[in-house]
Amino acid sequence: ADSTKSTFSIDVDNASYTYCKQQVWQGSLPAASSVRIEEFINYFEYVYPTPTGDDAFEIVTMVGDCPWNANNKLAHVALQGKVGDILNMPSNNLVFLIDVSGSMSDQINLLKASFKTMMEDNFTENDFVSIVTYAGYTEVALESTPCTAVNKEKIIAVLDGLTSGGGTAGGAGIVLAYEEAAKNFIYDGNNRVILATDGDFNVGVSTDDDLVALIEEKRETGVYLSALGFGMSGTWGDAKMEKITNAGNGNYFYINNEIESDRVLGRDLFSNIQTIAKDVKIQIEFNEARVAEYRLIGYENRALANDDFDNDDVDAGEIGPGHSVTALYELIMKDDVSTGSIFDVNVRYKEPDADDSKLIEKTVDSYEIGDLQNTFNFSAAVASFGMILRESSYKGTSTCASVKALAQDNLGEDTYGYRAGFMEFVDQASLLMVEEIVIDDPIEDPIIDPVPIGDPITDPIIEPIVEPMPVVESE
Repeated sequence: ADSTKSTFSIDVDNASYTYCKQQVWQGSLPAASSVRIEEFINYFEYVYPTPTGDDAFEIVTMVGDCPWNANNKLAHVALQGKVGDILNMPSNNLVFLIDVSGSMSDQINLLKASFKTMMEDNFTENDFVSIVTYAGYTEVALESTPCTAVNKEKIIAVLDGLTSGGGTAGGAGIVLAYEEAAKNFIYDGNNRVILATDGDFNVGVSTDDDLVALIEEKRETGVYLSALGFGMSGTWGDAKMEKITNAGNGNYFYINNEIESDRVLGRDLFSNIQTIAKDVKIQIEFNEARVAEYRLIGYENRALANDDFDNDDVDAGEIGPGHSVTALYELIMKDDVSTGSIFDVNVRYKEPDADDSKLIEKTVDSYEIGDLQNTFNFSAAVASFGMILRESSYKGTSTCASVKALAQDNLGEDTYGYRAGFMEFVDQASLLMVEEIVIDDPIEDPIIDPVPIGDPITDPIIEPIVEPMPVVESE
């Protein structure tokens, strides 16, 4: 295998950040397996150039000093999607699949408020909503209904009437929801099931593998699945939601309060439920004359074989209008080499209704950050904090104090206060660490120590988030 290449599917989920923050505010550090650093990084908005050409994305790159290891460099690779024209968005055929089992009793009011937020200001008479509920049994609570002003009141009345109780026939609920979406399918539209649950599936199809197989089958019909997590108390629910939304070509968000509800289902709704590109893959090819080793921070569940990059049959991530996706690499550079490219960025994606992919490329040949220093530094601070929470052996000099100092100097305008909220998150986590509360389920470094260039890796790449990968051999 060619280890000069690093290939992964994009990911715009950010549930891990909200979920872990909730754990910390409840008084415990999150399990390391719940800390998906790419979702921490992509929780925040960054200022990137808007695409001006025909492509769906602008590739944005920066290379600068690594804050947690002064001997290394940090490469910042991002995609900025085109901003959609709300007036010309495709019509929506949405099925709200709502968990009303007994385990949702503490979350049902927030769930109702969240779907009301979605309904009130965003949809027109060209959009259609149906509601499927599940507990011990499944039910179509509302047939597909156009979102006229009068019908919105009807839809909200159905939501208001929901009560919780009983078991959790989640698998049967998913099957029924897809059936409803198929019956009302809008060609050239956005057809999507939006699942709201605490992640508990204990009746019927319930194993992760069974659910993933079911949802992979259904996505081929053109109906995608997104998920909203409410009140999940265990890592099993979080892991399940990530798996099924990856399989369903959708996004996964954790809703723990009205602020998050407004962000996900209000202000950012169309970016979260519409698609401007599907099967988006990134392949970075490093120049072994300049780069000795590299380490992709995050995306451990999104890694692809290098050969999958050019294979249009291989599924990958989706991105919505105005969305950006950010990835960071830690680089060990070779000494006394200053010319030639550092790496090439290759991106493949398909238009929403296309079967063949398009390719866009960019070459990076210098250490340059330009006028995006704020973005470079703040995203690095977030990544550094994620490594602390995971107890990564590659966190270097990272401490909560160093994270705060770097983030504080790069808060920017922070219009909605999300970066200030990050500072509070770091403060609260640092208090728990001082109290020596042990992280549950720490992840051991699963591969091997750094490999000198030229030596092959024989172990499978399980978790690139914590391991450097040489640029001659891999996989």
